[in-house]
Amino acid sequence: MTKLIEEIKTDLNFIRSHELQPTWWKITKVFILIGVCGGYIFFFGVRKTIVFFAVFFFLSFLLHMLYRMKTKTFTETWLDFIVDEEDGVRKARSIGKFYYSAIIFNAIVSLIISQLPW
Repeated sequence: MTKLIEEIKTDLNFIRSHELQPTWWKITKVFILIGVCGGYIFFFGVRKTIVFFAVFFFLSFLLHMLYRMKTKTFTETWLDFIVDEEDGVRKARSIGKFYYSAIIFNAIVSLIISQLPW
């Protein structure tokens, strides 16, 4: 259990410290998610909103874990995740088309699944 907590802390530290996205975008994403959640509840109801976000966060978690494994905890380049070395320190530099395409794919799959008749 302690190892899991340490791994979560490592990921949270990376999320807070990386410069792959500007700080304003990291903050704006939270408000976008809140707005999408409110709109989804308004148009489709609570049940479909819960299904949408459950599927979306599960798929996004899988994407996160894939990147985490393939980049060896965000220290090596893989696909569109670029790591450079500056003054002997490895630093993530960019993330691109594949990652954002996968996020859009996750949202579309989540939308489709949430709209199925339950």
